[in-house]
Amino acid sequence: MRVLGVDPGLTRCGVGVVEGVAGRPLTMLGVGVVRTPSDADVGHRLVAIEQGIEQWIDEHRPEYVAVERVFSQHNVRTVMGTAQASAVAMLCASRRGLPVALHTPSEVKAAVTGSGRADKAQVGAMVTRLLRLDAPPKPADAADALALAICHIWRAPATNRLQQAHAQAREAQARAQQARQQAQSLARKAPR
Repeated sequence: MRVLGVDPGLTRCGVGVVEGVAGRPLTMLGVGVVRTPSDADVGHRLVAIEQGIEQWIDEHRPEYVAVERVFSQHNVRTVMGTAQASAVAMLCASRRGLPVALHTPSEVKAAVTGSGRADKAQVGAMVTRLLRLDAPPKPADAADALALAICHIWRAPATNRLQQAHAQAREAQARAQQARQQAQSLARKAPR
């Protein structure tokens, strides 16, 4: 499985590609940051983020895109920029038919470090160890993007099984509803 992790941000949008399967050693295929100038117009910044993510998708051909789920912060301006960058990442993936998974920061931290309250240094250290790197990726946004990809690789099998179970349950409900409707229709048509 090849996953592009995206740590959304308007000034620094972390991107990282990891390949592998749960239970096996993982491989980093690329890591970086899409940067935009803070004094530029928001629209131009979003276009720059789109172009950067599109380049990463073109170059690395991921099968999935994992994006950090935006969570509430006290600074509304920061949340807005993060949400906008997140939407751009989801748009880029969806435009190409790539499945998008959203993971909360605490889910990612728990998956990578074992604690949902881990700090950035702990996440960076574990990403370095898990991917057998010489040093933690810099800046932290890049390490966070790799952590998102790792989290998705490890969580995807369970998530996929849950999604399949829900889909099968919905199909079974639809078949049962259809059977009830057919039975009711036949009962109305039956001679009395």
